[in-house]
Amino acid sequence: MPEIDLEALGAAAGPMQVWVLPALLGLGLASATGLRTFLPLLMLALAARFELFGVQLIDQMDWLAGWPAIAALAVATAAEFLGDKIPAVDHALNAVGYVTRPAAGAIAAGSVFWAVDPAMAAVAGLIVGAPAALAFNAAQTGVRVGSTTTTGGLGNPLVSLIEDVLAFLTVIVAFLAPIIVPLVLLVLAVVVFRLARRIRDRRETRPA
Repeated sequence: MPEIDLEALGAAAGPMQVWVLPALLGLGLASATGLRTFLPLLMLALAARFELFGVQLIDQMDWLAGWPAIAALAVATAAEFLGDKIPAVDHALNAVGYVTRPAAGAIAAGSVFWAVDPAMAAVAGLIVGAPAALAFNAAQTGVRVGSTTTTGGLGNPLVSLIEDVLAFLTVIVAFLAPIIVPLVLLVLAVVVFRLARRIRDRRETRPA
């Protein structure tokens, strides 16, 4: 297979396709990994496998679209989905997420910088992906702690289900319209903040 000249490819594509759209797509994917470690990676792998939404991966990440990786991600996604519905287990997953989710965010974001050098793609993934994933994982922590304190953990499965939906929709928006990802993330941040504040207010107004 002939070697691809990434510099020539980047020059032909232009900065919008080379940097801006991958950065926005990566930002959306990484933010979703802050809520769910494996679901965004699974959706990215499936999109690349079936050539959906124009998703392209860097050559070094082609393995992600292979069936073994997809199968492993599917199992991990299902395990995370079920585990996060169990009080106490959900907190453990969230704590581990402070390590795994920034890593997943960096991988997801770096994978879509398809027209640049692999080293630059990795750096871009770290810059775009890790902080976004960490921020949303931290926000999730606040919501989950508040829910546990207020409901004794009984409300956590509902909160978890809401997070599942938000993570899924964030990835879909990133695929379909990456240009509006910053606006969507702003709205998502407001929703999470208000949810956390409502839970906190309920906790403070409970009778002693």
